Amino acid sequence: MANLSTAEAIEELAAEIGENVYMDIAKWHLHLREAHLHTVLAERLYPLLSGRTIDEDQVLPILQNIPVKLGGGKREVSLLDLLPMQSQVQLMDILEEYQRKIS
Repeated sequence: MANLSTAEAIEELAAEIGENVYMDIAKWHLHLREAHLHTVLAERLYPLLSGRTIDEDQVLPILQNIPVKLGGGKREVSLLDLLPMQSQVQLMDILEEYQRKIS
């Protein structure tokens, strides 16, 4: 994995996030790949993976600052507000595992 370009590494991380992390909207699970949010999230999180051990205090502000448009753009809600705790835990697990792989 160490030989991947940054773009390839982000694409791989985005695929993992898109497949396993979902928003909960009215008890309906919308995976981030289906909402086209997996790549933007991976792009923002990837730089954190080259530093020290990643923690929730680094990730939550990023999730808070990704707006998700609802109702054709009538309202915006942060991605953090739409992710159930289970998805947040899954995201942290993915990031920790990915960080181990690239170290």
